Amino acid sequence: MAALPPLRLDRLPLLVTAPGDAIPHGAGRRPAALLPGSFDPIHHGHWSLADAARRLLNVPVIFEISVANVDKRELSADEVQKRVAQFRERGDVWITRAPRFVQKAELFPGVTFIVGADTALRLVLPRYYDDDESRMLQALERLHELGCRFLVAGRIDAAGRFVTLADLPVPRARRTLFTAISADAFRHDVSSTALRRAPRIQ
Repeated sequence: MAALPPLRLDRLPLLVTAPGDAIPHGAGRRPAALLPGSFDPIHHGHWSLADAARRLLNVPVIFEISVANVDKRELSADEVQKRVAQFRERGDVWITRAPRFVQKAELFPGVTFIVGADTALRLVLPRYYDDDESRMLQALERLHELGCRFLVAGRIDAAGRFVTLADLPVPRARRTLFTAISADAFRHDVSSTALRRAPRIQ
C-alpha cells in the first residue's frame, strides 16, 4: 500500500479519501454524517459505530479529526499523518481545526454527528461552558440553527455503568437535537484509551 502524500495543515479543512486523495473544503464533497474523534488508535468499535450509524441514517459516514483540541496539545503534522493513515482503503476522513461542535457545525451545516454518550454529556453540562448555563443553551441553539443533530451511542462510564442518552440531562427545549442508538444496534465497551494502556506483547 502506497504511503499518503504529505498533508498540508495550513489548508484545512481537508478531506482525505480512502484511496488517498486530498480534497479541500468547498470542492463539492460535504458529509451528511460525521463521526469525530482522536482515533489514537482507531479500533473495531469505531468501525462498528460507523456501520451502525450508516444503517440507521442510510447515508455514508465520514470520520473527522481536529488538529486542535480543547484540553490537549495541537497535533503535529506527523501525528496527523499517522492517524489518517489508519483510514487508508477503509474510510474517508476530514481533517479540521475545529475543536468545538459549534465550529464543526459552522463548517458542515446540516450534518448529523455520531458521538458517544460521554461526548454528548459534555454538550449539555454547564461546567463545560465555564459553569455558564446561558452559554451552553446558546451553543445548542446555534447547533439547531445550523440544522445539525446528534446520534448518540451508549458508553461505559468510569464506574462501569452503561450510560445512554436517556441518562443525560438534555434541556427539554433541545431534546430533538439528540437521537439514541439502541444497545441492540450498537454496543462496544473498549476505548482507545484502554487500548493505549494495555500491555503490549513483545
